[in-house]
Amino acid sequence: MIKIKFSKRQTKIIEIVKKHEPITGENIARMLDLTRGALRPDLAILTMLHILEAKPKIGYFYNKKDIDLNNKFLGRVKVNDLKSLPIVVTKNTKIYDAAVTMFVENVGTIFVVEDGILLGVISRKDLLKASIGGGKPADIPVGVVMTRMPKIIYCKDDESLIIILRKIVNNEIDCLPVVEDTKKGLKVVGRISKTNIISCLYDTLK
Repeated sequence: MIKIKFSKRQTKIIEIVKKHEPITGENIARMLDLTRGALRPDLAILTMLHILEAKPKIGYFYNKKDIDLNNKFLGRVKVNDLKSLPIVVTKNTKIYDAAVTMFVENVGTIFVVEDGILLGVISRKDLLKASIGGGKPADIPVGVVMTRMPKIIYCKDDESLIIILRKIVNNEIDCLPVVEDTKKGLKVVGRISKTNIISCLYDTLK
């Protein structure tokens, strides 16, 4: 059986919810002498793992259903089982065209590549900032505004679902490029998004 080791804070949160459910995030934070913002990543992980359930205007509940997600999926499911095709552009692609690509492909993040090698990442927020920051979106290449290495958070085919969850939540991002090592650099071979993960968890629980 694969076990997921929760942090001391996450364990304490589970104990508090078990004892005081339903309980709001604000009250959990107060009992731990922390801010609500400081707890957000832990609460997000625990709800995405279906350890806790959150109900609007009510609070958090401990999930009493007999579902062993840790054993069945979180350690066993790998990136290669979940990844979808990457949506890519080149560094010379104009901001306007990148925005159109996002809209047409219905994604919130696209990857900037050269000969398949990862150069950068562009999010909706990046495009919005660039569009309202001056200049014409039709004239500005994405290479000017993209997030570059080494600030890019990425993953590889053999990483497990729990590792991906932690990367997404802790870094407050929506999508990760899936890469493999080559002599030229990191080659983009896929993408993992919150949608991929939620679909997997939903299929598990239904």
